[in-house]
Amino acid sequence: MEQNLYICYNKNTKVMNVQADIKWISQELKTVKDPTLIEAFKNMLKYREKVAPKRISVEQYNKELDEAEADIEAGNYYTTDEARKIASQW
Repeated sequence: MEQNLYICYNKNTKVMNVQADIKWISQELKTVKDPTLIEAFKNMLKYREKVAPKRISVEQYNKELDEAEADIEAGNYYTTDEARKIASQW
């Protein structure tokens, strides 16, 4: 049986952390002198462009939300501790 993993978070907190991370990364990149490391960053960013998810329609988004809520109501979810245990096995 296929299981989906749903993670809930406070959207505002996540956005603030992402902005702080972007600022930190930007500052750190200014100090990088190693050509191998720069090439690795370039490759990661190019790869991201290839695998970046396409935007979905509002209808598809709402359908996925409805499906997720149905899964949760049916008890098809993991607790935080269970999710951590699963993730530790990756």
